[in-house]
Amino acid sequence: MTILIVAATKDEILPSIPLLEKRHIPYLITGVGMVATAYHLGKELVNKKYDLILHVGIAGAFGNSKSIGDVVYIYKDRIAELGAEDDQQFLSIEEMGFGTSSWTALIPPHIILDLPHAEAISVNTTHGNEKSILKLKSRFPEVELESMEGAAVYYVAAQEKIAAIQVRAISNYVEKRNKANWNIPLAVKNLNLWLQRFVEKQSATR
Repeated sequence: MTILIVAATKDEILPSIPLLEKRHIPYLITGVGMVATAYHLGKELVNKKYDLILHVGIAGAFGNSKSIGDVVYIYKDRIAELGAEDDQQFLSIEEMGFGTSSWTALIPPHIILDLPHAEAISVNTTHGNEKSILKLKSRFPEVELESMEGAAVYYVAAQEKIAAIQVRAISNYVEKRNKANWNIPLAVKNLNLWLQRFVEKQSATR
């Protein structure tokens, strides 16, 4: 099985790069955000074929159902802002009749992810204002995580009919912006410990 590892920034997978190169597993650094991710992933897939896209990174968590440092499988992701405002009401792209804003993972049958799972949103602006966070929670009460790229990866994978998995480690809570409460090093450490175990397991079954 040919796997492509996708991350927004090199720092998110830096501890795993020596292993990826040793195992000859390609990785793609897309840059931050859905536009950059869709462009660079689409460009990568023009001339190269993969059986699985594994998208990894860090994320913010709504509420405390997940802890900082937890590694989570995101089974569904959506573009939170895709739609229109109608005064105080938000109209989703589905309600407008112009398409869909959410996509799900497609896991190959032989891969078992022993991870907690969650639904996420992808945004162009991460939330750090109490009023906007409350508004978002009222629209998406089921959503637990926030990132800036995940939905773009699932969208591209769905269009190209390629299996895709998204796994993220929680670096912060989605709250009034307070970097003192973040723990990016712990999230990156735990994410890469999981990624390295995953790579070794898949390499052993080739």
